[in-house]
Amino acid sequence: MTHLDPPGGHGRPAAPSSSDLDQPADRTSAAAALARCVSVEAAKFAAAHWGRTPLLSRAAELPNPAGFTDLLSPADADELLSRRGLRTPFLRVAKDGQVLPAARYTGGGGAGAEIDDQVLDEKVLQLYADGATLVLQGLHRTWPALIDFTRDLSLAVGQPLQVNAYLTPPDSQGFATHYDTHDVFVLQVDGRKHWRIHPPVLPDPLERQPWGGRADEVTATAQGPAALDVVLEPGDALYLPRGWLHSAQAQESSSLHLTVGIRALTRYALVEELLGLAAEDQRLRATLPFGTDVADPDAIEPELTETVEALREWLLRADPAAVATRLRQRAWSASRPAPIRPLAQAAAITALTADSRVLARKGLRWQLVGEGDRVTLRLFDRTISLPAPCEPAVRALLAGPPIRVGDLPGLDTDADRLTLTRRLLREAALTPAQG
Repeated sequence: MTHLDPPGGHGRPAAPSSSDLDQPADRTSAAAALARCVSVEAAKFAAAHWGRTPLLSRAAELPNPAGFTDLLSPADADELLSRRGLRTPFLRVAKDGQVLPAARYTGGGGAGAEIDDQVLDEKVLQLYADGATLVLQGLHRTWPALIDFTRDLSLAVGQPLQVNAYLTPPDSQGFATHYDTHDVFVLQVDGRKHWRIHPPVLPDPLERQPWGGRADEVTATAQGPAALDVVLEPGDALYLPRGWLHSAQAQESSSLHLTVGIRALTRYALVEELLGLAAEDQRLRATLPFGTDVADPDAIEPELTETVEALREWLLRADPAAVATRLRQRAWSASRPAPIRPLAQAAAITALTADSRVLARKGLRWQLVGEGDRVTLRLFDRTISLPAPCEPAVRALLAGPPIRVGDLPGLDTDADRLTLTRRLLREAALTPAQG
């Protein structure tokens, strides 16, 4: 286990946990997913590393001796590249620090596939054999094992995630030294890769502050001594906070690693949502005086002073509940719950009886709020209004273990219980319990 002190470190809160209004999924599997990525206890990772400093975890320090091939093996990557009808942007190709045009590895899909951007395996072969790195993107949406793993890990860190896979030929490097605007877990699946890590030139960069805007600083820093110079072996994991510079080169054999990107919410997200709400203040909506020369600092100064005062007064009255609502909409929509099978789900709705057992869709984030004679169920992509007497049954369905429909509390008849359960199955908030 290796960790580094941050440059001019600053305090960070622990990774957020879900409240009693947000009960997504199985916390045991979430803890297990995080344990696969870090060699320290979750509390120590949150306090000492989260958003602050890198952490190297060797395979021998992690719980799965088989490494990460169960998530995506080289054979799985080959299947994706050859037999799954992959299209852009689910593949990106890079060589010598440059991303290649998609036209160099895509083309028509043949008879019955009226598309012109399907990945062509023979072209991919030529590029890979010539030293190009293949980047399989969005695997948290396309590969079953990573769909499940990403959902569990997202719950553990409390943030939306994305997963890419990097396939690099022997002795090759796909990208020059750079930094990401999101934290990452690097999971080495196969082969060996040499990583050089340098401190940030811009700590905690936002998505609107990519490394290209500081290319000269990045290059100069990369020429200095590395903060971490290490070869990742199969089964090793590396956590990098956003902003830390890194480059990676495959060694004597080809390399496959997964990069789990953490799209962390920041304090600047609070600023953005506060400014969005500030449009409610009439003083802040006022038009600038007629004829104002906006290029003249002296003309702008009195307006700026009044605007700052109005904004300060408004911020002192800001409603945390309103900000939380906007953040919920932003965060929940970025992290989907577990996939459902539409045909099986429709059949379950038709066959539902009082003896059927159902449970919450795994990974579902939800919030239940009473409003007079109605209760509002907020999901990641919709809001459902129900009669207030349904509240105990809805909580039993979403917050607990699998439950028999006929045992739902708070409703008088099985007909009412079946009506509610069918509604929530149709809204994809529930799934049939297996077994």
